[in-house]
Amino acid sequence: MEDQVVEEQLKEIEYIASDELNVGLIERYLQELPEKILRLGVRVLLALVVFFIGIQLIKLIRRILRKSFERRNVDVGVSRFLDSLVKTVLYILLLFMIASSFGLDATSVVALVGSAGVAIGLAVQGSLSNFAGGVLILLLKPFKVGDYIRDAVGNEGTVEDVQLFYTRLITPDRHMVVVPNGELANSNILNMSTLNDRRMDIKVGISYEADIRGAKEALLKVLEEDPGVLQAEEKRVFVEELADSSVVLNLRCYSANENFWETRWRLMESVKYALDEAGIGIPFPQVDVHVKEGRQESD
Repeated sequence: MEDQVVEEQLKEIEYIASDELNVGLIERYLQELPEKILRLGVRVLLALVVFFIGIQLIKLIRRILRKSFERRNVDVGVSRFLDSLVKTVLYILLLFMIASSFGLDATSVVALVGSAGVAIGLAVQGSLSNFAGGVLILLLKPFKVGDYIRDAVGNEGTVEDVQLFYTRLITPDRHMVVVPNGELANSNILNMSTLNDRRMDIKVGISYEADIRGAKEALLKVLEEDPGVLQAEEKRVFVEELADSSVVLNLRCYSANENFWETRWRLMESVKYALDEAGIGIPFPQVDVHVKEGRQESD
């Protein structure tokens, strides 16, 4: 009986001691809370200071690099690509510095980022191929900013920008086409701006009853009188095809790259006027139907 009483008293003492311990921990936590908040606030403030200073330093470094590229006459596409790459790397370093200011181990952060990078790399293989394609384009330079190109799938336009993953083209009708660099690096590219001039072929059909010689003379005169046609280069008008409904004539000439489309559109209009003045019609597709009449005998 006495042992039971002693045991109950010991339990009461332990309970009171635990309550006093919990109260002591809470009191100590409350006492240390303002100091912890202050430390956290200081770290956040320092992180913000580092962030804003880092942004200004990144802008300064990029500005210095751009001026250096301009002095060295570096290609516009290469300079933009390197600027984007430097910007990405510097921002990653800035994030590492901010994480270290909160007490995170830089080695652990690097290991975590490396593991995440492997997983992300497996998930975005297409983007990595686009990045590699962008590097190859800038190194091999099959085209540059300002060139007029056409790829294997029919996308064509003036190169406006070569970025890390994509190349932007501006089409003649002022639309933007964004083409992945991986596709451009692995396909055939027709660069129409490598030379200063470009060949132009305009095909027009005339009727079989029309005078071919007269049509050729009228069309050749159009080429000789157009200011956008390079007169020093070859100018020809020849029969391209004997089609089903027309004789197809081809007007072949050369024009400067910067005037190509304006010259082509003007020639198309001038060709129609010249054929009208010569009395030569442009036929539309037609089909001759022959009806064979049979005589039906009656009994």
